[in-house]
Amino acid sequence: MSEHRRKPQQPQGGGRAAARRGQSGSSPGRRAAPRGATGSPADSYGSPSYGSEATGPGGEERPYGGRAEARRAAQKGGRRRTAENTPPGGRRGGPGGPTGPGRGRGRATTAPGKKRFIDYPRAGKDGWRRWVPSWKLVSGLFIGFVGSLVVMVGVGYAMVSIPNENDAAKSQNNVYYWADGKQMVATGTGVNRQNVNIDQIPEAMRYAVISAENKSFYQDSGVDPMGIARAVANMARGGQTQGGSTITQQYVKNTYLSQDQTLTRKFKEMFISIKVGAKLDKNDILQGYLNTSYFGRGAYGIQAAAQTYYGKNAVDLKPGECAVLAALLKGPTYYDPAGNQDLDKSATPQANLKRSQERWAWILGEMHKDKHLSDVQYQDAIKKYPVPDGRKATKGMTGQISYLADTAKKYVLAHSDITEAQFDKGGYQIYTTFDKNKVNALAKAVKSVQKERLDPKHRDLDKYVQFGAASVKPKDGRIVALYGGDGYENGHFTNNADTSGVPVGSTWKPFVLAAAMQYGTYKSEGEGVSPLSKYNGNDHLKVFKPDGSYYLNKNNTPFYQNNEGPKPWGYISLRKAMEQSVNTPFVQLGVDVGMTHVRDVAKAAGILPQSMSQNLNPSFAIGTSTPSAIRMADAYATFAASGKQADPYSVTAVKTNGVDAPSFVKPKPAPQQALDADIANNVTDVLENVIQNGTGQKARALGRTAAGKTGTTDENKSAWFVGYTQQLSTSVAMFRENPKDHKLLSMNGTAGVDSIHGGDIPTLVWTEYMKDALKGTNDLGFPDATEIGTVQNEAGAPSPTPSVTITPSKTPSATPSPSPSQTTTTPSPSPSESCQFGSWDPNCDGNGNGNGNGNGGVDTGGVDGGGGTSPTPTVTDTTGTGTTRGNGNGGFFGGQTG
Repeated sequence: MSEHRRKPQQPQGGGRAAARRGQSGSSPGRRAAPRGATGSPADSYGSPSYGSEATGPGGEERPYGGRAEARRAAQKGGRRRTAENTPPGGRRGGPGGPTGPGRGRGRATTAPGKKRFIDYPRAGKDGWRRWVPSWKLVSGLFIGFVGSLVVMVGVGYAMVSIPNENDAAKSQNNVYYWADGKQMVATGTGVNRQNVNIDQIPEAMRYAVISAENKSFYQDSGVDPMGIARAVANMARGGQTQGGSTITQQYVKNTYLSQDQTLTRKFKEMFISIKVGAKLDKNDILQGYLNTSYFGRGAYGIQAAAQTYYGKNAVDLKPGECAVLAALLKGPTYYDPAGNQDLDKSATPQANLKRSQERWAWILGEMHKDKHLSDVQYQDAIKKYPVPDGRKATKGMTGQISYLADTAKKYVLAHSDITEAQFDKGGYQIYTTFDKNKVNALAKAVKSVQKERLDPKHRDLDKYVQFGAASVKPKDGRIVALYGGDGYENGHFTNNADTSGVPVGSTWKPFVLAAAMQYGTYKSEGEGVSPLSKYNGNDHLKVFKPDGSYYLNKNNTPFYQNNEGPKPWGYISLRKAMEQSVNTPFVQLGVDVGMTHVRDVAKAAGILPQSMSQNLNPSFAIGTSTPSAIRMADAYATFAASGKQADPYSVTAVKTNGVDAPSFVKPKPAPQQALDADIANNVTDVLENVIQNGTGQKARALGRTAAGKTGTTDENKSAWFVGYTQQLSTSVAMFRENPKDHKLLSMNGTAGVDSIHGGDIPTLVWTEYMKDALKGTNDLGFPDATEIGTVQNEAGAPSPTPSVTITPSKTPSATPSPSPSQTTTTPSPSPSESCQFGSWDPNCDGNGNGNGNGNGGVDTGGVDGGGGTSPTPTVTDTTGTGTTRGNGNGGFFGGQTG
């Protein structure tokens, strides 16, 4: 039997542990003597013996209570051998010991344990010292980290390549598609880009950029470590990132990298910039930077910029022109004097021109300070700001195509991470919602009415008349058509369908009525108001606050609300006031309901808050706000859809290289129930009556069920008609604008008539378009309107009675009113009202079919906030003046339009 399988003899004493100890220290067949029994020094080496006593030097005995104590002893140093407990003759188990050479180590030994690669927590230390790393560990980790970093940098440096501006010059067209998938237009920057050598770039252009952006360009290594550190820190905090601060870094970003703001891109930019700075001549870097930078208007590179802004080659640029172009590199959206309110409402031509002039002067001053311009050159350049040329149409961007592509582009930029510079490089396929047939029908309707009614060649007051229109699908938000203007090719670069600044007038009144139905008035304790409630419709009335006081002008005189004319309507229902677009009832109703509630309803319907007048004075109720045509069509679509609102959209998909662009957020969220269905249906019922019996009667020529509202602002500076069926909601705006300062002009005398109203030319355009757009579709009508709210007449209104009564109508004024009479007759119900509501309102009132000026009824809409019409001495309505047209904040997206 082999030795390792032989059954050991049982010990005579000490138990199994003693037997094991004896077996480990004795030859086979012999019983080991108890430790210490022989008197040999080897028997008293001082190491603990489990279950027995250990004898230390000098014979002092240390009892150990068992294995646990043995382990603790080992932790405290029992594993280390000391001179005083090492027996003479060398190692335990050496010669002279009972176990023989090299054998017989006990389980609790003084020999070192197996060393760990990283001694942490530290062995042999107690308390907090166990957790303090040794200097060897710290220095080792540091050296390892630095070494790894050096290796990473070396690998990264070796793997990146130096960019070439010729690669960046490769651009593609952007292709736009109609809703049916057929190509609309292909347009891009390929024809607007050309690289030039450094000797074709004037020294003034080179030093304008260096003085403005990187004064140490010719001395630095090409990398700004602090700038990169700031960018990384900002990204780690989730804040905005910063681009490369040196010209070298910006060149690298332009030519080699995507615009993604990620840590990976920042580190790659650093490696490439270091390599570019080491390998390329500074003039080559500067040439590459100027050939790849984006100057706005689709112009990449200095040559394209020189042609776009000054119609000349880069080599022919003068120092002042170079400074203007260098200013554009700070951001063409804000430094192009032509303005770019489509992307930001603050980028007006006036504001951009001021910013450009200030930076132009600063750059010239820096060039002079840096000795890049002599005194004579500086004085010559600073004399006069060189105004750039205006915008020009690009290939294929003519007619309405220009505005369709513009709207779609802005929508993409607003709903993705794609920058304008990236977009203008091309390579995108944009699938739009635009219906080619409807777009053509809308343009045809505008041109037809223009030709029939306007003659700018022979009538000065017909000059500068413009139209804006949009058509939206209810319950969906899809924009199927729009009319933006005369076309880029004719110098009209503002998209009239998607801009703000044109007050909507009385087309705002449906929001006031809807708010009254939803919230009631301060007297109704939250109960909704019926559209049959009566309010004083006379002209020139004071407007009373809920506390019984009345509004004042700036000079503390009473504010009077006027109608289009002095017709004494008396107390008429809100339904009748909407039919004939009488102002005074809706102004007082808006105050009674609360203008904040009116604002909330308009917002719920789809109007952007930034396009609303910020002064919630009485005039707010009659259209001092300036939403775009797109947003007005979309808001009325909410009424058409029984209160369901869907935001307007113009793009369904964006692809690049045949696959979906990952950052584009696909539109068309589920429609939301923004208004109660009964409220929306009652508004529709009232607006149907506007077409059948009121100011919108010319829309009856459509020959199908429709609802709508006319709107005209004070001094006839704008006129609107917004109407809808269940299938389509369309808005049409008409106005005159001074092309130099973009201020609105009065349309009194336009088209050879005293004044233009929403029920006239805008309604004609709407009707002609809708006939064509709805051809071949069924007349779906509208859902029935159920009775809503309670009749809550204005204070002073007569009690309902079927007979004619004479009611005093004292104009609540501290001064005599110009009204022809202090008494008015409350008329009997008109057939137009009784036929609509007779089944549930026996006292439906009216005032015959009188129309004021004999043209189907007129309305004046909003009142200017200036002069004596401001209702308060401290609050004025600047947007209500209707004198200056904006280009962004009331647009499709309110400044990220499109």
